[in-house]
Amino acid sequence: MIATHGFHATLTARLGMGDRLVELLLTGLDEGGPAASEHCVVHLVSRSASAPDVVHIIEGWTSEEDHHRVFAGAAAQAVVAGIDGPPAEELQYSD
Repeated sequence: MIATHGFHATLTARLGMGDRLVELLLTGLDEGGPAASEHCVVHLVSRSASAPDVVHIIEGWTSEEDHHRVFAGAAAQAVVAGIDGPPAEELQYSD
């Protein structure tokens, strides 16, 4: 499969919550999770070496439409709700 749509985001976790934020983002790979979809061809989660509460996520999707459709589902919305909650305090997102 070829990724024709993608995004990257940089999230700043609340102090000391970097591990929790990474764990939450990786739940997207669980069965039924958005990154487990056949339409998600890249799901990369990484951390800053110098700032452990800064987390980066890169995703590649088969199309923008597939990305929006999958993220409208309950599993994806649960991950997003968790990010908007206690683990993260700042999000920078770009297509």
